[in-house]
Amino acid sequence: MSSIKERVQSVLDRIRPQIQMDGGDVELVGIDDNNVVTVRLTGACVGCPMSQITLKNGIERIIKHEIPEIVSVESAD
Repeated sequence: MSSIKERVQSVLDRIRPQIQMDGGDVELVGIDDNNVVTVRLTGACVGCPMSQITLKNGIERIIKHEIPEIVSVESAD
C-alpha cells in the first residue's frame, strides 16, 4: 500500500488541472504526525480572496473523502 504522502500527492495531481485552469497551482509541503496536510497555493491563488474557499471546500474536502485518516488541510502561507 502507498504511503499517506504518496496518496495525498496522487489526489493533488488529479485536482491540479482544475486549479491551473484558473492560473493557480498547489504543492504539497508536508504531512505532520497528526495527519494534518500542509499545502502551498501558488500563482493566481496567492492573494485571491477565493483561495481559502478553494483550500477548504475543494482541496480539503476531496483529500479527506479519499483519505479518511487525514484530519485537515492547511495553507503554508
